[in-house]
Amino acid sequence: MERFTRCLVFLSLLLLSLLFRHSLDARTANPSPAGQDTVLKAADITPKIFPERVFFRGQSAPVQFRNSGGVHFADDLFVVAAMVDSSGYSTAIKEKYQAYLLNEVTLEIGGQTLKPGAYGIGFLNGGKFVVMDLGANDVLQAASQHDAEMKRPVPLQVLASATAGSYRLYAGRDYVEFRRQ
Repeated sequence: MERFTRCLVFLSLLLLSLLFRHSLDARTANPSPAGQDTVLKAADITPKIFPERVFFRGQSAPVQFRNSGGVHFADDLFVVAAMVDSSGYSTAIKEKYQAYLLNEVTLEIGGQTLKPGAYGIGFLNGGKFVVMDLGANDVLQAASQHDAEMKRPVPLQVLASATAGSYRLYAGRDYVEFRRQ
């Protein structure tokens, strides 16, 4: 009888520890608070959600994780962007290809629709933002804005906009606003 009691206590403790561990795993796998989108800072972007090297126009380039940002939506889908080292590309491509964008949701940028996918992006002189497919073909062009009031610009970041559900993708002080469709 004593052996049965010990076995029952042991199994109960084992079951409780497994349930507790599953609960912790579920919380760390989905850091977004229930029902809320979360803006991701550079420290939040890891190789688990963004590759260390990305393919664009026939080459692979390393990602600059320190210059990245994104949005983790409440339904566990992502939009993530990061600067890349484009030193091996031609001057014509380097001019436009500054960062890599991965989006799991349809976005609206400058009144235009961008389907889920992997894209090269860049901010051009003259207040333009360009999105290119993996072959370096323009998919979308939109006007970018300049935020002279920004206190500490960084090469790339994503911040929440004043409009609910909208976000700003910044390159320095230049930005485009996007939202999920």
